[in-house]
Amino acid sequence: MTNPERERVASFGPPENGLLDASPWYLWGPYLSERAWGTVREDYSADGTAWEAFPHDHARSRAYRWSEDGLGGICDAGQRLCFALALWNGQDPILKERIFGLTGNEGNHGEDAKEYWWYLDAVPSHAWLRWRYHYPQRAFPYEQLVTENRRRSRQEPEFELLDTGVFDDGRYWIVEADYAKADPEDVRIRVRLTNAGPEPATLHVLPTVWYRNTWSWEPDAPRPRLADAGGSAIGVEHDGLGPLVLQAAPAPDGTIPERLYCENETNAQRLFGSPSVTPYPKDGINDHVLQGAATVNPAREGTKAAFWYRVTVPPGETAELSLRLAPAADPDAFGPAFDEVLARRRAEADAFYAALAPPGTSTEDAMIMRQGFAGMIWGKQFYHYDVARWLSGDSTQPAPPPGRQFGRNAGWRHLDASDIMSMPDPWEYPWFAAWDSAFHAVALAHLDPAFAKYQLILLCREWFQHPNGAIPAYEWAFEDLNPPVQAWAALQVYDIDGRRDVAFLTRVFAKLLLNFTWWVNREDAEGNNLFEGGFLGLDNIGPIDRSHLPAGFALEQSDATAWMAFYCLNLLEMARELAQHDPALDDLVVKFMEHFALISEAMRGKDLWDESDGFYYDVLRGADGSAEPLRVRSMVGVIPLFATKVLREEDFQRVRRLSKAFAEIPEQHVLSTAGGERFVGVGVAAQGRVRRILTHLFDEENFLSPYGLRALSRWHERHPFSLQLPGGTASVSYEPAESSTGMFGGNSNWRGPLWVPLNYLVLRTLEDYHANLGESVKMEYPTGSGQQRTAGEIAEDLRQRLLSLYRRGPDGRRPAYGWVRQLQDDPHWRDNLLFYEYFHADNGAGLGASHQTGWTGLLAELVARPATQRPPRREVRR
Repeated sequence: MTNPERERVASFGPPENGLLDASPWYLWGPYLSERAWGTVREDYSADGTAWEAFPHDHARSRAYRWSEDGLGGICDAGQRLCFALALWNGQDPILKERIFGLTGNEGNHGEDAKEYWWYLDAVPSHAWLRWRYHYPQRAFPYEQLVTENRRRSRQEPEFELLDTGVFDDGRYWIVEADYAKADPEDVRIRVRLTNAGPEPATLHVLPTVWYRNTWSWEPDAPRPRLADAGGSAIGVEHDGLGPLVLQAAPAPDGTIPERLYCENETNAQRLFGSPSVTPYPKDGINDHVLQGAATVNPAREGTKAAFWYRVTVPPGETAELSLRLAPAADPDAFGPAFDEVLARRRAEADAFYAALAPPGTSTEDAMIMRQGFAGMIWGKQFYHYDVARWLSGDSTQPAPPPGRQFGRNAGWRHLDASDIMSMPDPWEYPWFAAWDSAFHAVALAHLDPAFAKYQLILLCREWFQHPNGAIPAYEWAFEDLNPPVQAWAALQVYDIDGRRDVAFLTRVFAKLLLNFTWWVNREDAEGNNLFEGGFLGLDNIGPIDRSHLPAGFALEQSDATAWMAFYCLNLLEMARELAQHDPALDDLVVKFMEHFALISEAMRGKDLWDESDGFYYDVLRGADGSAEPLRVRSMVGVIPLFATKVLREEDFQRVRRLSKAFAEIPEQHVLSTAGGERFVGVGVAAQGRVRRILTHLFDEENFLSPYGLRALSRWHERHPFSLQLPGGTASVSYEPAESSTGMFGGNSNWRGPLWVPLNYLVLRTLEDYHANLGESVKMEYPTGSGQQRTAGEIAEDLRQRLLSLYRRGPDGRRPAYGWVRQLQDDPHWRDNLLFYEYFHADNGAGLGASHQTGWTGLLAELVARPATQRPPRREVRR
């Protein structure tokens, strides 16, 4: 290899016990979250109201128990020491130390960050990172954002920061932070400050270093220290990190920045009216800078410290600040070698991403790929949560309310996490979600296969996976269920990494066997191979909350049942692959084909399939035995397409001979065969049903939009669905944008918008059809067009539609940015990409969380791995 970044990533295997035991290049990274307030971990309330228990107003004054947050920051892999920026424009009532946003109860469409920042660049070793933020020069309109969004109804759009006019006339700062490592323990930091306004302006910049508070929660815990280290330097004294120095260069005008110290301790006097343990609490620097208060330690020591720069910049010009975190101070720290390190690391990043882009990739697609992958790297976060400790409380703190022992996550006392994890969104979702993590791993495998494998193994480790085999869903309710996509993701990562790491596949397979058994035992209440599972990540896709049914009702789910068939086939594929090394696993190949046959038989019945509509639906069963199909044409009925496998005909017949249940699969249930060397496609949906589902899916008046596949058919715009239940009427209609219902918090909508992950699975399923069955299988696409296309051609068209969300169209607009003038036209904004949670189904505008660089980051994977790079996965003869 000639690319140093690729060599750094490829030179080590997956860590065994967290990133503290990994390569030294992993020691420092972008592991500091954009938000730690309002999380479940910090909620010690009696009623489980996390957003209200620790609001944004508390964050500057209250020590966090479990993790830290900051602006564009970094920390070590154990989050012992953190570094981030703090800013003040001279107008705001508080320092800008963290991103502001609305809580779930403040926003008219749920929680939502109300600022603009971007993850512009990153490499997997974190030897190069770039972050960008736009900070108003006018007073930040905190109250206006809260008041106006609270006033608006769910039928109105969100009120955004750009809507306030605070950025008008270019009166804002462009703040960019670049991090470049000279070696694993020597981090060079450059902060660029551009005055986008029409007049000279002054910005207070406070690069801040602090320790996560690990000492307030138990008696006699050691307290690390920060103290002056001579010159313009702050010394770090921590037993686990060794000696370190944060050194700061003079300001552009030659002045030496003042050093300010306080403690990372709660200001109990401000928040609770009780005495604080120190006169220099966590918000001491804030109060000193804004009010001149005597709240910084004159002895120049503490557990939180900052350099205080005051920088005046003419209009349109840029000033630079330089800092260095290293084992020792260097009098020549900011000479030519400093700039050379940054230039070299950026050039290496250019080479790294150039090698990832397939030949012929356009400049625009290469940018989409690079920023998408950069966001995924910045989404690697420190996640710390000891559930038993959280439930019981700390000996030095007030005891939690008694009801806490029986509330949220009470059944997960074994979960004890202190790991680096890939988060869906560092502000809105600063915690893992099981199926998100699986999709993240597929994309991350292109960048860092070892880290991707670690993510998949991690949720199956004994400190995550429940002793009964369940995999935790997400922080708000570990007992909820996410779709079981881990086996599929493991196979994808195995493929991307060259199908060589049998040890990884063996390890994942063993733990997923436990999880599969748990699903079978716990989520098939009637024992009829029709599965339940609750919302399964699809939130409000149905007329009722699928996780909280009316009393006396049960719901048999097309998606849960199809996911289990999909799970069967992926575990079968794992067993088949591993049986090449251990023939004893042939028995498990048969076992999973048997179980797949049983689920297929259940789905072939009349309960979930509606012959008149040609679609799969959920079925609501009453205590009296009644069955009510929920005739909502949604992704619920599309997921059965994923449960498909292609076998050589001889292997198909061999398994039929060995498997009693599989032998009963009727011939009409076989999807297709290809000429020459014959292959058989086996799926839960028979060939005729597949084509009928695809007829709906490829219809532009139903699922197919200009930008991908809708979560709910547009047919429901003309034909809303309603159901009379005890207590009222439940209904669903087509909503292409934000949801009008508060179900699942109101900030998620599966009733029309398009979501990248399920589009991705449809696309890859079609590619598998084509790779294995070739040109012999064609279908009309779009429905009604008269054009017959192969599955591969359809998959490529879907890929183009999805990527068009971020490509500039003939009108010069990126559909994802809607009609927001600055994002579309302003050169300071338009090429900085925000990766939204989901997208308006008719015009492509980005919606929901704005930094969902986890699963929307799959768009980067679609650039890096087009269909032409994906060999067919077929049965291998032994």
